[in-house]
Amino acid sequence: MTTQLRDEIRQTKPFASLEHEAHLSIERTAAVLSHSLAEALKARGVTPVQYNALRILRGAGDAGLCRGEVRERLVAQVPDVTRLLDRLEAAGLVARERGTDDRRYVTTRITPSGLRLLDELDQPVEELHRGLLGHLDEGELRTLIALLAKVRAG
Repeated sequence: MTTQLRDEIRQTKPFASLEHEAHLSIERTAAVLSHSLAEALKARGVTPVQYNALRILRGAGDAGLCRGEVRERLVAQVPDVTRLLDRLEAAGLVARERGTDDRRYVTTRITPSGLRLLDELDQPVEELHRGLLGHLDEGELRTLIALLAKVRAG
């Protein structure tokens, strides 16, 4: 019996196992969702990782966060958070301040420009989520969320 994923990727042979098919299905779904978000953000000149970092910093409020805290909270891990924050700072979306007691500690805060950008993106991103996942009912969404959490917990 052929599966929808096998049809999508034009695979003629069966998957090696159900686990293999599930893994590839998760990757394929993540790629579709990620691409859609990237396309929606492209017009505003930010990447999904930059958008995620800005949302993290908005959530941190006036206290801000150090680089390591931003790194730990990112949905997708990136190899160089310093460079990510450098780009956001160059765009005027975040500001960094070196600590007075410990000069090694640098706090990053979202700027008013960064907050305005997120305010402008909140509705379009929410509409994107609804467009991609709105055909699932509440129970299906909760089941999906629980199953994905179970996979991550391993």
